[in-house]
Amino acid sequence: MASLLWKGDAGAAESERLNSHFSNLILPRKNLQVIKSTAIPKGDESMNITEEDEEEDVVDLAANSLLNKLIRQSLVESSHHVEVLQKDPSSPLYSVKTFEELRLKEELLKGIYAMGFNRPSKIQEMALPMMLAHPPQNLIAQSQSGTGKTAAFVLAMLSRVNAQELFPQCLCLAPTYELALQTGRVVERMGKFCVDVQVMYAIRGNRIPSGTEISKQIVIGTPGTVLDWCFKRKLIDLTNIRVFVLDEADVMIDTQGFSDQSIRIQRALPSRCQMLLFSATFGDSVWQFAERIIPDPNVIKLRKEELTLNNIRQYYVLCEDRKSKYQALCNIYGGITIGQAIIFCQTRRNAKWLTVEMMQDGHQVSLLSGELTVDQRASIIQRFRDGKEKVLITTNVCARGIDVKQVTIVVNFDLPINQAEQPDYETYLHRIGRTGRFGKKGLAFNMIEVDKLPLLMKIQDHFNSSIKQLDPEDMDEIEKIEY
Repeated sequence: MASLLWKGDAGAAESERLNSHFSNLILPRKNLQVIKSTAIPKGDESMNITEEDEEEDVVDLAANSLLNKLIRQSLVESSHHVEVLQKDPSSPLYSVKTFEELRLKEELLKGIYAMGFNRPSKIQEMALPMMLAHPPQNLIAQSQSGTGKTAAFVLAMLSRVNAQELFPQCLCLAPTYELALQTGRVVERMGKFCVDVQVMYAIRGNRIPSGTEISKQIVIGTPGTVLDWCFKRKLIDLTNIRVFVLDEADVMIDTQGFSDQSIRIQRALPSRCQMLLFSATFGDSVWQFAERIIPDPNVIKLRKEELTLNNIRQYYVLCEDRKSKYQALCNIYGGITIGQAIIFCQTRRNAKWLTVEMMQDGHQVSLLSGELTVDQRASIIQRFRDGKEKVLITTNVCARGIDVKQVTIVVNFDLPINQAEQPDYETYLHRIGRTGRFGKKGLAFNMIEVDKLPLLMKIQDHFNSSIKQLDPEDMDEIEKIEY
């Protein structure tokens, strides 16, 4: 198995992990002290505050998808119920419990086991028999990162390739350069024993000289570059494509121009081409796009996860300003036993300020915000997962999808509020949903100014849950709090 970037391979094209970027935020932990009225040193002088820091971090769908791929190196077992809608309801529905049941080529089976897959994930059990069927069947599937989705469609591509034919036979579209490289890495790992199968990257910076005849069987790229290679430069003959994969459809339609470019590519494919579309979410716009681009599909859907607050005890503390919030936070920290905690701030400015304050008091803290690269975020989250830091301070970039079993406490240092100055209920749910995961009980603390109390009461009413007031000066009351 080999890959080709005209100027170096995929690994050389990627930026190195910049783990040291925030290494100064990690200090040896001291015993946390209770603060009642101690003056807190000003931390603003030690930070570079910009206008962007005053704004909220906007969640980037492509960056979030890549982040989840980086931090979920092994399969996670989805708790979702899988629903299958067949284009022909009368045909039998097959599922598999082992990879051997798929009757794969020996080199593919070796590649799967070499990657550490022992048995199919829940979604692979249903999807793989459809994707590997003869004659080929089209598929629209909903699947989160970590459920084996990429491995499934890579397996389909490798199964359809004829290694003796030296031209592009499989085409995979991804919304970003980085996601394309991630997919390519899976192709290379799974196909490591497929000696004569090679992958080519149609991504920015990979400039192919005019007149080049592409002999690689699998092409992975972004819509704009693939479109250019197919129609302007005539490097790829779409009539030879046997498998067409459109990955991260929800991210694709969120990027201007990508949906139209993808449709133009799809329309030039032969009718015999197998077409596979994947998306983590399926709102109305994604469904319209999917139905437009994938003819006569089988459909795999996941029932929406029902997030609940039933196993999370919620409290609020009335504060005058962010300094009194910090004092209350330290009192709570000093009074109860904490595994690991995530603290959410609404702006980068508050996140940086709080990080510096906690560092100066000897807390073991890491900071996660939207200004970091995806590699840096992944490194920070992995360190937090490994328990190297006990506190993760973050903006909304971490509100969803990051599961750390040891998190027992979530703190809203700032209440999540939308642009209309009303409670952001969905963000609140996903924030405090970081605790109480995996059936465990958790604690959530809301640090709010008096004028924000009506907004908190709206949140309480919306979720029909109880949010109790806590006096941060009453250490006896704090010590009585149990999970």
